[in-house]
Amino acid sequence: MKIQQVLSALERVAPLPLQEDWDNAGLQIGLTEAEVSGALLCLDVTETVIDEAMRKGCNLVVSHHPLLFRGLKQIADLNDVQRTVRMAIKHDICIISMHTNLDNAPGGVNWKIAEHLGAQKITPGAESCASDAAKCPWVIATLPHPLDANAFIALVKERFHVACAHCNQLLQRPIRTVAICGGAGDFILDDAIAHKADAFITGEMHYHRYFGHEQEIQICVIGHYESEQFTTEILNDIIRRDCPDVKTYIAETNTNPIKYY
Repeated sequence: MKIQQVLSALERVAPLPLQEDWDNAGLQIGLTEAEVSGALLCLDVTETVIDEAMRKGCNLVVSHHPLLFRGLKQIADLNDVQRTVRMAIKHDICIISMHTNLDNAPGGVNWKIAEHLGAQKITPGAESCASDAAKCPWVIATLPHPLDANAFIALVKERFHVACAHCNQLLQRPIRTVAICGGAGDFILDDAIAHKADAFITGEMHYHRYFGHEQEIQICVIGHYESEQFTTEILNDIIRRDCPDVKTYIAETNTNPIKYY
């Protein structure tokens, strides 16, 4: 099984045209004609992740966040990206990233968040998302049963292993429908309110976006890493289904740079 076959399988689910204009998804480093010795699946690519890939005999790393967002003018030891690039090239490790194309793909990142929330029903956030060729940047999850705000926040914290959630004033009505946008999703907040969602989950949100929505919607911000941590499960499912001969490993390395004390 060649790396190109894995890349093609991933891009069938999350085609590159679905990525945002500023993004750099797809092949990052390496030669796709090489045979796959194993694939390590992760959220971020760091030196520690490359080291883990080497220990596990993997010559392919598939990440959610791209290692290369913008061009490098030199490849030396000046920062973590340069060191990671050098390390990957030195050890013939190929890097592929499925970022906003997987965020925007039907059945992608937001569906996985809804699944872990225990949603009874998951629907695209807008009618325009109905086509497989359209971007679906958010979803609406319907919970099996209505929950009060305290119980809802406790459920989110438990399901996503969150130390603390950033919330606005507790909603005084039952929560049943939840708008979801993983990562930095505050651009979806107005749409979530327009669709009369009871709650909104995202990974990070600007301070001023919390104002003015008291008793309109329950905001629950859980951290960028925490909201997307299960994306590796999607990558794993795709590769196991379409490239069953490839050994896959979900990275044990926790790359979250934010610590809670």
